[in-house]
Amino acid sequence: MPRGAHAPHLGQRDEPERYGEASMRVGRMRTVGGDVLVEEVEAGVYRGIAAPGVTLQEVAAGRPPPLRGDPVEGTLVAPLVPGKIVAIGLNYLDHIREAGAERPGAPLVFTKFPSSVVGPGDAVEVDRSITERVDWEVELAVVIGRPARRVTAEQALDHVYGYTVANDVSARDVQFSDGQWVRGKSLDTFCPLGPVVVTADEVPSPQELRLGLRVNGQDMQNSSTAEMLFGVAELISYCSHSFSLQPGDVLLTGTPWGCGEFMEPKTSLHDGDSVEAWIEGIGSLVNPVVELGGHGRQ
Repeated sequence: MPRGAHAPHLGQRDEPERYGEASMRVGRMRTVGGDVLVEEVEAGVYRGIAAPGVTLQEVAAGRPPPLRGDPVEGTLVAPLVPGKIVAIGLNYLDHIREAGAERPGAPLVFTKFPSSVVGPGDAVEVDRSITERVDWEVELAVVIGRPARRVTAEQALDHVYGYTVANDVSARDVQFSDGQWVRGKSLDTFCPLGPVVVTADEVPSPQELRLGLRVNGQDMQNSSTAEMLFGVAELISYCSHSFSLQPGDVLLTGTPWGCGEFMEPKTSLHDGDSVEAWIEGIGSLVNPVVELGGHGRQ
């Protein structure tokens, strides 16, 4: 069983004006003065924790530590654009059962391009000249806080800054026809993230979280991270032995049962749909679906 998460490194304890290793719910807000990192102090109320232009990657790495700031108003956007997005396929036992797949003997690793990231309220854009079968996948997203290279599973959670909600939107027809998953998972707008990153000390165990997804208010996915085949700590350790994980990198940990592709009949997202991905203790990520009238090519 993976260990509970520890408080992230956010600065020196001997500087009282700074938060130090405090629990936070960190977001990014677009204001007239530029993008600003904010703390959600209560529902819908935010205050700045860094100068404009400072990124979550910098804060996650402890440079600079967050400061207490003034209330901020604006539009909440994706909390970060990761340096890289590492994703894991077929990692929930209930999803493996619904897909009729064999259990992987090791984590099935792929990637989504960072250019696919959008934030809360942003549209998932569907180009019907490229895909007809667009599916949803609620996922626990892990934000790396300390560089991780060849770490053990016992050390792994010490390298986590926090957790957020992701929707691994997938063009199933592209995914399966290509023979590999990157293009079908990386179309523009196909990685909603947010609404905030909850620091790791607020999540005693990442393997004990309820998560789910609704389309137009109807439950489609409802499960628990306890269903993971490979837990968060094991995934970080496994990946770090192949490639380094850097502050601000995001690890998508897989999705549970309830994907539209595996329903009978198959179900896909359509123009005007509203998709809400949620995780216990983190929040809800809501995105509308908009069909483009463009002339893309497959």
